Amino acid sequence: MQLEFITATLFNIGVNILYTVLALFIGMISLIIIDKKLLRHVDIEGELKKGNIAVAIFASTILVFVAFIISFGLKG
Repeated sequence: MQLEFITATLFNIGVNILYTVLALFIGMISLIIIDKKLLRHVDIEGELKKGNIAVAIFASTILVFVAFIISFGLKG
C-alpha cells in the first residue's frame, strides 16, 4: 500500500514539474514574441538594462497573465 502511494506521489510531482517547466518556456516565448512583433519600437531588454521599472512591471505582468492562462488550460 505504501509503495503505491509513494509511486503515485512521485508521478504527480513529476507531472507538476513538467507543467511548470512547460509554462515557463511558453511564458518566455510569448514575451519574446510580444517584444519582437507587437512592441517593435520598445526594446524591453534594453530598457531593463537601463533600469526602467515600468518596463519591468509590464514584462512581469505579461508573464503572470500567460501563467494564469496556461495553468487554467492545463487543469482541464
